[in-house]
Amino acid sequence: MVREEIRHDLVLIPAGTFLMGTEDAEGFPQDREGPVRPVPVEAFRISRYTITNNQFRAFLEDTGYVTEAERFGWSYVFHLLVHRTARRRGHVKRLPGLEWWRAVKGACWKHPEGHGSSITDRGDHPVVHVSHNDAREFCQWSGTRLPTETEWECAARGGLVQKRYVWGDELTPEGKHMCNIWQGEFPRINTGEDGWIGTCPVDEFEPNGYGLYNMAGNVWEWCADLWDGAAGDVPVAPDAHAPPDARRVMRGGSYLCHHSYCNRYRVAARSSNTPDSSTGNCGFRCAADNS
Repeated sequence: MVREEIRHDLVLIPAGTFLMGTEDAEGFPQDREGPVRPVPVEAFRISRYTITNNQFRAFLEDTGYVTEAERFGWSYVFHLLVHRTARRRGHVKRLPGLEWWRAVKGACWKHPEGHGSSITDRGDHPVVHVSHNDAREFCQWSGTRLPTETEWECAARGGLVQKRYVWGDELTPEGKHMCNIWQGEFPRINTGEDGWIGTCPVDEFEPNGYGLYNMAGNVWEWCADLWDGAAGDVPVAPDAHAPPDARRVMRGGSYLCHHSYCNRYRVAARSSNTPDSSTGNCGFRCAADNS
């Protein structure tokens, strides 16, 4: 059963205190990446991999759940990835202020680039076009939860202390690509030197020190936490009384991140989105208490 498989793949992260955040010159102070501070964390478990298309399909088949992108009838797709069929049918809309995104009619988890695209050969790729609300429904079904931001960063560091990336301080040690991000000139030319344009399988590249895969790049990952916009504040945990449209934290960066613009595949980097938003570069992984 898929639910048992998901719980079996949860990796134990030991209790302890780690240095969270960064004051790296390459960071974004406006995103409240710092200050560096010691943060205690209780032992917990987190998915070895991001949730795949195959696992998400099993959830939908078992429950009949319909994702928000499917209900809305559209989702965001990166402009170079929109399927030609969607373009031919006139399903593509430009939105003011979003230069490299397109609102694509019919784009959803099973049609990641719009009508004409499919996940037939991407069962082991991360599911995308899932909102924070969708991810929470999946977690409830699987007997898990979303990780807190503190848990996510602790797990992503893999036992390393204050390194810039999940694996160390060099982006490509000895010329080796360590994650799925953008190479070339963003947002027009992706040379795909890491082997991928768009998502890659969830077990691609080397795992970190805790045996977790793709904690940097590939897809953004939803966390449970609310995004508190006050610069310099400590990230806030989930609040049952928060407005339903309150922004939620995302971590890890994606295949669209590039040093010239996003540069958020660094381990302390942060971002956020509204809980009903979905894009072609955001997914999630599960967590659970160690009990």
